[in-house]
Amino acid sequence: MQNLYKTAAVVTVFSAFEHCLGFLYRIILSRVLGSEGLGVYQVALSVFAVFITVSSSGLPITLSRTISKHRARGNKEGAHKATTAAMLLSLAFSVPITLLLFLLRAPFSKIFSDPRCADLFYILLFSLSFTSLYAIIRGSFWGNKRFFAYSLIELVEEIVMIAMGVFLLLCFSSGIPDTNKAAIAVLISYLCSFAIALVYFIIKGGKLRSPKGEIKPMLKSSLPVTAMRTSSSLMNSFISVLFPMRLMAAGYSSSAALSEYGVVYGMVMPVLMIPSTLISSIALVLVPELSESYYKKQKAEVARLAERALNSTLLIAAMLIPFFIVCGEGVGIMLYSSAQSGQLLQNCALILLPMSITMISTSLLNSMNCERQTLVFFLIGSAAMLACVYFLPRYLGSGALCLGMACDFAITAVCSLVLLRKKAGKLQSGKYFFKLVLAMLPVLATGILLRNLLMQCVSYIIALGVTMLVMLIAEVLLLSVFKLMDFRALLARFFTKKNKKALARS
Repeated sequence: MQNLYKTAAVVTVFSAFEHCLGFLYRIILSRVLGSEGLGVYQVALSVFAVFITVSSSGLPITLSRTISKHRARGNKEGAHKATTAAMLLSLAFSVPITLLLFLLRAPFSKIFSDPRCADLFYILLFSLSFTSLYAIIRGSFWGNKRFFAYSLIELVEEIVMIAMGVFLLLCFSSGIPDTNKAAIAVLISYLCSFAIALVYFIIKGGKLRSPKGEIKPMLKSSLPVTAMRTSSSLMNSFISVLFPMRLMAAGYSSSAALSEYGVVYGMVMPVLMIPSTLISSIALVLVPELSESYYKKQKAEVARLAERALNSTLLIAAMLIPFFIVCGEGVGIMLYSSAQSGQLLQNCALILLPMSITMISTSLLNSMNCERQTLVFFLIGSAAMLACVYFLPRYLGSGALCLGMACDFAITAVCSLVLLRKKAGKLQSGKYFFKLVLAMLPVLATGILLRNLLMQCVSYIIALGVTMLVMLIAEVLLLSVFKLMDFRALLARFFTKKNKKALARS
């Protein structure tokens, strides 16, 4: 278990740094491209994500679970066969799709309401096969518990994209539109991460073996995950087209409609996705462990790991929600110079809870062979989101999209928790969550009162900074009082290790 904590800490540091860089880059894009350009960029990425999803999305997690199953049985050859099968399946989808889309460029481009979106999409399309293969190699790293390589290559990809994006946008003068430059930076980063991953895969003994006996099970197992994630990508792409159309039907201009979409998906969602940094780290480390325990039929261990993952996720969401409610508007103004994004961020703060639960529970359930059930949950939640996006923009504007996401995540989270309890056994996370709510309510009240008081006395930025600091201190104290997190034990363990190292050196 000690190694598990250490690995989770390392992965979290890499993931946090990667997301921090990506977040800063998103701010640069919002300043350079503007909300309309950011909307164009986001639409192209969302459509391209559909084809990445079709080519490989279900295969990495299925490969990871298959490798874990072979590891539990001591079958290394089976792991090599499974990796080869996943690569072949990925290429069987990505190569024909790429060729077909280039051949049908003229008719396919008509699906975009803005021709700039089509230009960006076809720049990204060059990387489809390489990105799909990279996803498979990354899945093999995951199954073999090579988390350091997994996280490092992801970080390098982010750094390359940011470096190329900043260079092209700020230092490279040409007639190329800024949105196209941003897409070229993404393309270069995808190619770079594939090359690094392939070299590391070969160095670490990655081998291709006859996939006989592995292709059919791999395809059968990955299809539900692929269907769910493809549906998710299609949903995002469909909404990127439908939402501006419904706003235009409500009286918005085309430019204003794209700007509204850009604010929600380009400004608000990156901030709301902050918990995904930590939650993805938890899932990355725990899923292979839970999968092995599941196939070994160690029910007590499965329940313990599931409860630990769920409690950690609840803690992350509960700690962030008060900050977003109290300081969300100020964060939007400071980051994007947009009061609208800040107001939406504040209004959407509670979405963090069902969104975080959905993220972790879906990963846990998929590791226990529940892909079909999670697909059904996703479709039910998506139906609620579509209803909100279609009927409510006339009354709520961009708030319709936020309400749709809230309904989607809430439905999926409840359904997933019910199934998770059935699969993992009795979980004590309900009591833990109740204590978290009791601990965070005073923090929320303190933050609101302090912010309102300081706004009358000092500058906006100072008031926001002091409020955040006081809220953080209050959270640490209340989490300790309610015994939800033992900070003293963590500090004692840290200093004990330091003292042991010092003694060993002396």
